[in-house]
Amino acid sequence: MSGETDQDRSRRDPIIVADPLDPRFPAFSREVLEELSEFGEQRELAAGDVLYRAGEARWDFFVLIEGEVEIVRDDESQELVAAYGPGQFMGELGLLTGQRTYLTARATRTGMVLVVPHDSFRRLMATKPTISDVIFGALVARRDTLRATSAAKTVQIIGSRFSREALALRTFATRNRLAYTWIDLEEADDVEVLLASKGVRAGDSPVVITPTGVLRHPTPGQFAEQLGLTYHPIPGRTFDLVVIGGGPAGLAASVYGASEGLDTVSLDAVGPGGQAGSSSRIENYAGFPNGISGGDLAANTAVQAQRLGAWLVSPCVVSGLRTEHGFHVVSLIDKSEVPARAVIIATGARYQRLAISNLEQFEGNGVYYAATDLETRSCSGSGVVVVGGGNSAGQAAIYLSQVGSRVSIVIRRADLSHSMSRYLIDRINADPNIEVLTNTQVRALDGDTHLGGVVLEHTPSRQRYAKECVALFCFIGAEPSTSWLSETVALDEKGFILTDRSLPTDALGDPLFAGREPLPFETSSPGVFAVGDVRLGSMKRVAAAVGEGSSAVRSVHEYLAVTV
Repeated sequence: MSGETDQDRSRRDPIIVADPLDPRFPAFSREVLEELSEFGEQRELAAGDVLYRAGEARWDFFVLIEGEVEIVRDDESQELVAAYGPGQFMGELGLLTGQRTYLTARATRTGMVLVVPHDSFRRLMATKPTISDVIFGALVARRDTLRATSAAKTVQIIGSRFSREALALRTFATRNRLAYTWIDLEEADDVEVLLASKGVRAGDSPVVITPTGVLRHPTPGQFAEQLGLTYHPIPGRTFDLVVIGGGPAGLAASVYGASEGLDTVSLDAVGPGGQAGSSSRIENYAGFPNGISGGDLAANTAVQAQRLGAWLVSPCVVSGLRTEHGFHVVSLIDKSEVPARAVIIATGARYQRLAISNLEQFEGNGVYYAATDLETRSCSGSGVVVVGGGNSAGQAAIYLSQVGSRVSIVIRRADLSHSMSRYLIDRINADPNIEVLTNTQVRALDGDTHLGGVVLEHTPSRQRYAKECVALFCFIGAEPSTSWLSETVALDEKGFILTDRSLPTDALGDPLFAGREPLPFETSSPGVFAVGDVRLGSMKRVAAAVGEGSSAVRSVHEYLAVTV
């Protein structure tokens, strides 16, 4: 077409072709549409009618009966993302997660649409498994597609790859599988021009741009608030179960809690996954012979929990826990409170920090506590140091080697056999890009704007030497995340939570323990349970954490049955 512009072409041709034969874009039969009609009401559409607009806090489920609806980016480009016809439904994963819409849907022809309110949509997903399987598969697949197309430009994170604040925003977005675009200022030809085109200045970065506004120097919490993903108290609502922590144990508890009919909310300070979510590859988890990344495992489980009706909220920092009138009250750092009949604590453990004076200067800027694609993009072909001798350290070292890094594993002990699985040791020994420096510790960090090297000490000889590296990945000793608990439940001397058989007799003074023993995973506070790495005596493995999280829900049911 003569004189046609790029904008004209993007308006005519959708970037996603909504083919009824594609599982992302199924078309329901007339029989299924009749079955769906009990969940909503039909509404006439005129050309130009908007079904939902980018930035709306809540949206219903729309099934097109007649006519045509287009999905567009509601910005200057007005890019056409997809077009739907009769029998097809609109929406993507935000229908389950509660995220604000970031695309706009509008009718292009006169027609009819079935409008299913949000609460009825939840009921539909819970009571019509055959239909919900189709819907669920499409919603997940559409999110994955949108993340890989220009539709992701509706949410942008702009910053430096060396910025700790920018890394935190990207980690939140990645953990929550958001569709977004990362713009690295280190790769921009003219930073000032780029930022000016976005309406911001150099001193504003990192910057987040969403359909509802521009955030300068935002925290992940402020980013989540803008997207509608934060916790908002619901007057009069008391949850059956609050799960604190979104690692494998907490996610499993959320899945089983929701699937067994408990009104469940899960709170996590960062996002789904916990320490496991930062693992590049988990190879000893049953059912995945080729391994699975911690991020993928966490994302799949999180979506499963949301499909079953659990409400997953992050970042959401818990500051305290108390019991009032037989109910448990979870306090958040923003002073809001979450009442519940039962609580499962799955806050896990966090890696310890190196005792080095300038450590904070390089955290998120050369010093990392995870080895995912976010942290390792700039490491290919360069030297890196991995500190620690556990499985997480071994998995990180192998992953870094595979992306082209020269890896030095630094451990205090004489060999890896004390704390690492044999299959990882064998793989490390066979990898020419990995060296193991035994009886060695990191004593200092060097660098200007970002990490340039470390000073190592061979402890038996006390000989120190410098080693160049662009990144240091720290996976040393874990300490339980229980400082927020104060004296609410009994802890051991290291801060791990005591449960059931490990509880001393003098910790069972609550009257609710009269005449009964603590239930499996129950703490010294009746109705409060602990699972996963935060619990004394737990096996520090992903599969074990998943087992504990799911098993604890049975104890929750037993507790609720005797306290009704």
